[in-house]
Amino acid sequence: MRQFDLAPLYRNTVGFDRLFSMLDQMVGVDAAPSYPPYNIERTGENAYRISIAVAGFTDRDLTVEVKENTLSVRGERKPSEERKVDVLHQGIAARSFDRRFQLADGVQVVGAALENGLLHLDLVRETPEAKKPKLIPISTNAAQTIEAKAA
Repeated sequence: MRQFDLAPLYRNTVGFDRLFSMLDQMVGVDAAPSYPPYNIERTGENAYRISIAVAGFTDRDLTVEVKENTLSVRGERKPSEERKVDVLHQGIAARSFDRRFQLADGVQVVGAALENGLLHLDLVRETPEAKKPKLIPISTNAAQTIEAKAA
């Protein structure tokens, strides 16, 4: 496992505390749960899709929740009362899970669909008008412009 010292970055940056704390948390990524497997795809300039393999789960067994900047997907397979069978070999994992994803500011979950054993979550990054770049006109006579704004 690699060790990264982020201390020099803390000294030279302002307002990136959350980013660095997330990087610190990723140090233990080898111990992170790997069930269920998932893909993260970019489907457009500001659109993404998370696909999670949830074979054996129905829509009633799954919960998708967004709280603050965390997307949580929980799966708990409820036993089927009408289908009482003795399982001789269980190769398809059906254990409960709780998978979490950290979302960047402005990323919204716009849809969820269960299809062919995959849960697809569609996300869109929406940039607020206040954060979009804007052009500032340049005046050739700065002293007059500043005086006009002050008045």
